[in-house]
Amino acid sequence: MYSITPKNLAQHADKLTDGTKAMLEKYPETFRVDVYPTRRTFAAPQWFYEKTFKNATLSKTVEGGAGPRAEVAPGGVPFPIPKNGVEVMLNHQRAWAPENMHEVAKNFTVSSNGQSVMVSHYENYFSRPFNGQDFDPSEGQWRMKVRTTNLGPAIRAGESIISHFNDDESKTQTWIYLTGQRRVRKLPNSCCDTPTPFSAGIISFDELGTFLGDMSRFDWKLLGKKEVVVPYNSNRTMVPPKTADVIKGRHLNPDHVRWELHRVWVVEATLKEGKRHTSARSRYYIDEDSWMAILGDRWDAKGTLARVVYSIPIVMPDVPAVFRSSFGVYDLVNGTSYIGSLYNEESEQMRIDKPFSASTFSPEAMAGEGIR
Repeated sequence: MYSITPKNLAQHADKLTDGTKAMLEKYPETFRVDVYPTRRTFAAPQWFYEKTFKNATLSKTVEGGAGPRAEVAPGGVPFPIPKNGVEVMLNHQRAWAPENMHEVAKNFTVSSNGQSVMVSHYENYFSRPFNGQDFDPSEGQWRMKVRTTNLGPAIRAGESIISHFNDDESKTQTWIYLTGQRRVRKLPNSCCDTPTPFSAGIISFDELGTFLGDMSRFDWKLLGKKEVVVPYNSNRTMVPPKTADVIKGRHLNPDHVRWELHRVWVVEATLKEGKRHTSARSRYYIDEDSWMAILGDRWDAKGTLARVVYSIPIVMPDVPAVFRSSFGVYDLVNGTSYIGSLYNEESEQMRIDKPFSASTFSPEAMAGEGIR
């Protein structure tokens, strides 16, 4: 319908996040926002809606070992009528996604001079027990289990990482296999502002998928709901046959990103007194339909808007679901970027699977399968 550029930024400023405005100002020659008609495409299986209906009167928050968690039967949106920022963020952490999924994609870092480098060509296995229709709570409060194995580049081929995300974040565990050490190590701190081992230190654990994990370091304030132009239904990001076509300068190529006007919940996170984090304040924009945190802005201790985090939603009508494809972070201070999950050169992008064997997410099995 129209494009937002630095020239007409003032005309649309009330519909843009601070991070989007900062990107337009920092990269005026390459970054723009192409806005298309709004399409509310989110859908989930009927059982998910039925459980959401029950949760509306049954769910409550309790304090876990590492911040608040939702006490609710598995499945559905925990708080379909949220009263505060904590409930909105817990909805995001439990957003609907396929229970078992396999993907192959590439991750890139972009230096301050605009040079992109593939840091990993990976294979992912996802299991989201809470999104299983017949999940048995006695199996443990595991929100998600992920196994990632690097297929390339050659220097990193064979590296693996397994994460078990628990509703009680103090029980979340991560193991990593490094080919140079030929052994599995348990990471002591796989949360918060700790840099992830597969991103050259650019993206932190709690920036995966815009926000992930431990909520205990922040106070969460619900600022309300508003209409914001956000990436949405951007299946076109997966269309170009070459990954190089999807990256332009230090960000995603705007030719291949679809933006729409959607209602989002706005939640602000402020660092608690006595806690430490590289981002003293953050603001997240959570889609009212999918509960996906699509955009996030992060300020450093000096009050400088330092980082923009994002997830690009795509529509999967055959699942049905709206799920993220590419995600990443733009560092406004250093001019570097992390652009993750690009599927463009893969013969298979995402596959919805049958339940994986327990050994898929076992650190013992990862040790036994080490190739170097």
